[in-house]
Amino acid sequence: MSHAADAYSRLKARFARIGALGEAGAMLGWDASAMMPEGGGAARGEQLATLAGLSHELLVAPQVADDLAAAAAPDDAWEQANLALMRRSWQRAAALPGELVEATSRANSACEKVWRKARASSDFPLVRPLLEEVVRLQRENAAALSDALGLSPYDALMDGYQRGIGAADVEPIFAAYEAFLRDALPRAEAIQARKPAAVMPQGPFAAEVQRALCRRLSERVGLDYSHARLDESLHPFCGGTPTDVRITTRYDESDFASAMLGVLHETGHAMYERGLPEAWARQPVGEAAGMAAHESQSLIVEMQASRSDAFLSWLGPELSACFGGDPAAYAPANLSRLYRHVERGFIRVDADELTYPAHVILRFRLERALIGGDLAVADLPGAWAEGLRGLLGIAPPDDARGCLQDIHWHDGAFGYFPSYTLGAMAAAQLMAAARAALPGLDSALGQGDFGPLMGWLRVSVHARASLLGFQELMVAATGKPLDPAAFTDHLRARYLEA
Repeated sequence: MSHAADAYSRLKARFARIGALGEAGAMLGWDASAMMPEGGGAARGEQLATLAGLSHELLVAPQVADDLAAAAAPDDAWEQANLALMRRSWQRAAALPGELVEATSRANSACEKVWRKARASSDFPLVRPLLEEVVRLQRENAAALSDALGLSPYDALMDGYQRGIGAADVEPIFAAYEAFLRDALPRAEAIQARKPAAVMPQGPFAAEVQRALCRRLSERVGLDYSHARLDESLHPFCGGTPTDVRITTRYDESDFASAMLGVLHETGHAMYERGLPEAWARQPVGEAAGMAAHESQSLIVEMQASRSDAFLSWLGPELSACFGGDPAAYAPANLSRLYRHVERGFIRVDADELTYPAHVILRFRLERALIGGDLAVADLPGAWAEGLRGLLGIAPPDDARGCLQDIHWHDGAFGYFPSYTLGAMAAAQLMAAARAALPGLDSALGQGDFGPLMGWLRVSVHARASLLGFQELMVAATGKPLDPAAFTDHLRARYLEA
């Protein structure tokens, strides 16, 4: 074996160890949100900080720089991409002092724990000092990454969630959507008002029945519970590892839809993780292609497929059998009015797909200002209210329904939010391509069968992992880069045709 090949082999072994540490951190993070008693928070924060520090030490050790300088991957597209992604990971890590990495992890853990209490009591001053420390450290991280990567500080953070996408790419897409929404939202509301009022299913809906339904639906999508768990948490999420996926939801016995649709969403994420190529496990090229790509997989399941007329025609009798009551509540036309209801609301995770991007646009603008130093944390509640009023014409009545509603900033995730709407747009484009490739797709969904859709996604998206960047992945799967028109075309067909 040549010196260059030896160097690459050592890098693969090192990244496998880093990957295993990342998996351990993911499991500890899942446990902190789903199972850990409140008193374990301080110790868990230290555990996660230690793992983050160890991973960082492994990645920035002098041997790594030497091996990256000497390494040559075999003449194979996957190996070449893996080495390129190793260099990218090292470049980002080498820009950050180990002390900053651990301090950031500790601050994030501490803030996230207090955020849970602050949100429950709508008490922004309670969490504000901790959020100020998180933002301060994120600015430090962003400045260090900016110098190393030649990107703006905010773009350097965005690049950590979806490589190759920056604020300059997102701004015109969001501006165009804001203009579209200004006309589309009142039109959709007027069309909706002319239709019969939706019939609400009458509860209570026992949590145990909901749990069984959610598991059954996720299995219909394709989730294998010999490699997965379904649990409860304050904020639904998908975590764990590709061979041990953890999804969570929360149950409301007065409304089963929130848990059900949340599980379908998280199952889309889980199926992506489960579909990643095992041959590249714990290597950079074997990871998902970024958070916009990941969101496209959750939203193609939840929004595109599970709220389609075809699937709702199958779902209605299933829900009626579970919960009983007035059969009219479970008629497909009524379910479409329930699950495709347009409303100007305060809560992002409860928003319909027409207004959801407005919530993302708001957060994109605010977090960019926070990182840029143009907005103080103390002024966040007022800026939030003003921004939401400009986008949707409403303002939150309290901070629990305003700037405290999301975990992301309180856990140090700045630059993530744009991925949600980029993912929604990608999901619409992918669904159009899947329908073109699979003429029987809607017939299958009408039988509650996700097999054809998942089979197509396995080949077109999941199995490609990080071999391609986001735009290259979209070209490979659909024939063209991200085209926001696919999303607005979908919305027009679903909401603006009387």
